[in-house]
Amino acid sequence: MPMPLPLNVTNVLGSTLAHRELGSGASTVFLHGNPTSSHLWRHVMPAAGPGRHLAPDLIGMGESGKPDLGYTFDDHARYLDAWFDALELDDVVLVGHDWGGALAFDWAARHPGRVRGIAFTEAVVKPMAWEELPEGGREVFRAIKTDGVGEAMMLDDNAFLRNFADTMATPLAGEDLETYLRPYPTRESRLPLLRWARSMPLGGEPADLVARMEEFGRWAAGSPEVPKLLIGFRPGPGSMWTPETVKWCVDTMASLRVREHDETAGHHTPEDRPLVIAADVASWLAGIR
Repeated sequence: MPMPLPLNVTNVLGSTLAHRELGSGASTVFLHGNPTSSHLWRHVMPAAGPGRHLAPDLIGMGESGKPDLGYTFDDHARYLDAWFDALELDDVVLVGHDWGGALAFDWAARHPGRVRGIAFTEAVVKPMAWEELPEGGREVFRAIKTDGVGEAMMLDDNAFLRNFADTMATPLAGEDLETYLRPYPTRESRLPLLRWARSMPLGGEPADLVARMEEFGRWAAGSPEVPKLLIGFRPGPGSMWTPETVKWCVDTMASLRVREHDETAGHHTPEDRPLVIAADVASWLAGIR
């Protein structure tokens, strides 16, 4: 078990963003998604090679502040922007999982002079047709996007976290699940989890986010100067990526290296295969810095 990484807190936009950090030198920022936190990267960061490794908790999540927000994609991006600026992070490598991948590409597209490279795994990287999701996933997201039903699932039942183990190929320790659950003791505290789930870009909705993702997709296609790394596994429980998703990335993204592994992993790949991800990131970083 790795040593706990110290918690740092930064004042941003009238609230706070917490992050875990180790090492020194060139910066690599690890971005989590829904419904996790910087805890997702606890096994990856210590094994990801030399440098300064930072993993923030997104606003409203983990140990970060819980301001009264809509918790839209734009809200998350604004708070991340302020955090990057407060820490004066430049020439950074971004590593993203789930929505952390979308936030990484979005930040890079808007700050092209400040990004050195992007690595991503099981990330939200493009708008999707409903048919691209497995049948079970379609049922879940149709329910989440239905008024009343989504609130019951995400706010009352805390479905994503209560069923977290169902999206993993390996068992999750009880203390780790408790770490993920702790920031969400009330219905109101779970609002960011619902808003993230309802933001899944399916069937052209939400239109504003689809347009934003198309914009950073154009950047990813037209930025050969920025190396990119896709890390994939044999699909396991809850996996979101399909062979078609990987093919789209290969066909679309400039300067993309693909590392696909025979090991099985569920959607939360940094939980299932942290050392494989760390080794891929470390090897790739050594070649781009």
